[in-house]
Amino acid sequence: MPNLCTVSSNASSNFIFGVQPHNFYNVFGSRRTRPRCRVSMSSSDPQNAVVVGCGSVTMDFLATVAAYPKPDDKIRSTSLKVQGGGNVGNALTCLARLGLNPRLISKIADDSQGRSILDELRDDGVDTSFIVVSKEGTSPFTYIIVDNQTKTRTCIHTAGYPPMIPDELSKSSLLSALDGAKFAYFDGRLPDTALVVAQEAVRKNIPILIDAERPREGLDDLLKLADYVVCSAKFPASWTKASTVPQALVSMLLRLPNIKFVIVTLGKDGCIMLERSVDGPSTEEVDVDSLLESLEIKRDKSVSIPTCISSSVAKLKAEGIGTVSGKLYVGTAESIPPSELVDTTGAGDAFIGAVIYAICAKFTPETMLSFAANVAGAKCRDLGARSGLPYRADPRIASFVLEKLSSSA
Repeated sequence: MPNLCTVSSNASSNFIFGVQPHNFYNVFGSRRTRPRCRVSMSSSDPQNAVVVGCGSVTMDFLATVAAYPKPDDKIRSTSLKVQGGGNVGNALTCLARLGLNPRLISKIADDSQGRSILDELRDDGVDTSFIVVSKEGTSPFTYIIVDNQTKTRTCIHTAGYPPMIPDELSKSSLLSALDGAKFAYFDGRLPDTALVVAQEAVRKNIPILIDAERPREGLDDLLKLADYVVCSAKFPASWTKASTVPQALVSMLLRLPNIKFVIVTLGKDGCIMLERSVDGPSTEEVDVDSLLESLEIKRDKSVSIPTCISSSVAKLKAEGIGTVSGKLYVGTAESIPPSELVDTTGAGDAFIGAVIYAICAKFTPETMLSFAANVAGAKCRDLGARSGLPYRADPRIASFVLEKLSSSA
């Protein structure tokens, strides 16, 4: 998923990072551990809720450079970090740090990279019991070049081998993985296995969120089973052939009648969410593109912290596509000072992890989008997809949780 942050030369941030354990590897492979600190839990929040994720885990090799090289250049990195990655691995790590109990279904090889992937996930509290470990082959890995000048990252991924097949996840393991689960998440990888897991989740009435990063083999079958979808900026128009993002979101809700909401992430421009309304009032039709324009005008671009603006429930019309009863939301990204912005790798995965937490916690949509943008912004302050992921003890993250608990009391 793309970067969820914007750079502001005059913005200030009051984000204070909570201190929690995180083991990571330096270039020589030695492990470092940060000190521990944990906040108390409450029975009225989603703590200990089980979330099952199925998809990609990798080992990331992150090299920062002063500027992205030209063809045939020879340059030196300014820093290097070796750390776990992969969409589902990152999102579930985010959930573990927020206090939930994630279980991961994936596949690695019994090599040094695979063992490091398992160690790091376990250290963060992710249940790896359902990861298939192949005695032969190679674990997936990704080379990531982080450009210090443009604050962009370029990823070169090598898939693991041999690929995972459904037969490698026994029926008993599948049932154990989903036992007591409150939520299921799929990143679109491992399509055959993911479909088997998703179908069983549907039978057990477990809500499903799909990460639609780009069109993939088998993704359409997963989308038909989804309750929630989070898309990258280019996916909606690519998948629906609609001419604008708002029109594409209307098309997605019409084509996927089980979807409760769809979010499209727009990098530094925040996100747009379309929520389906079943019992909304009878109103006149409103052009969805015009509605988005009116919401954009109301955005206060001088505010550095994430905010959210929403419309009223209306019959949203997409010209040539159709009409759906729904509510439109515009969420902003955090404006991070250039001195604090380090790396956008995995910001979208952090956003998705926070969205899943917010759904489990029954946040309002407005709170959910602001919360997710805060979590994504925290991630961007450190190198790699996981180092900057905030913990539940982080004061700014905790404020969302405490506000929800207070309103529920």
